[in-house]
Amino acid sequence: MAKRSRRYRELASKVGPNPISLEEAIGLLKKFSNTKFDQSVETSLKLGIDPKHADQNIRGAISLPHGIGKTVRLAVFARGDNEEKAKAAGADIVGSDDLAKRVREGFLDFDMCLATPDMMGVVGPLGRVLGPKGLMPTPKNGTVTNDIVTAVKEFKAGKVEYRADAAGNLHVLVGKISFKDDSLVDNIRTLVNHIRAARPSSVKGTFVQSVTVSATMSPGIKVAI
Repeated sequence: MAKRSRRYRELASKVGPNPISLEEAIGLLKKFSNTKFDQSVETSLKLGIDPKHADQNIRGAISLPHGIGKTVRLAVFARGDNEEKAKAAGADIVGSDDLAKRVREGFLDFDMCLATPDMMGVVGPLGRVLGPKGLMPTPKNGTVTNDIVTAVKEFKAGKVEYRADAAGNLHVLVGKISFKDDSLVDNIRTLVNHIRAARPSSVKGTFVQSVTVSATMSPGIKVAI
């Protein structure tokens, strides 16, 4: 295990073992914010799922009410009218075969990738490059869509993807430490309610087992939700 800094250990000593209210947790995070940069705030959820079962592989995307405070560099695979629409909607990089060639050659200077369904024949072979980076478009999280204008606007505005890892955990960016307390609380509650609503029918027992909030340079704080 990596050795924690003295600052981190001091902050961790102020976090109790029991969950506290979401409002208290955000207030505590704000007290931990003594760095020179605007830290990101993340919510982690431990889910009672077995990701090995396809129907329990929790994955999707959500538009948080107050955004995430991050500029997203967006690449879009589209051609014809959709190419022009994507550019007009605010996409940073748009192309078809030309963009696919650049990606094959190692170009990955973007945070998210969208595609129209007719482009999947071009995008599919790029799975070996995009997949390991978590950039492969898929209909399940709305990154493959005919409504490319809406998708571009939503993801540029802060729509975030999520996917449970092999241990059944979700780690989702929910904003910046500079956000107002109420905005962070609203974003986190929206996320938790959204995940609860996505509970697979095959899951038995407690679905959302624990919720933790943390900032880039802080320890996690257990939340009672």
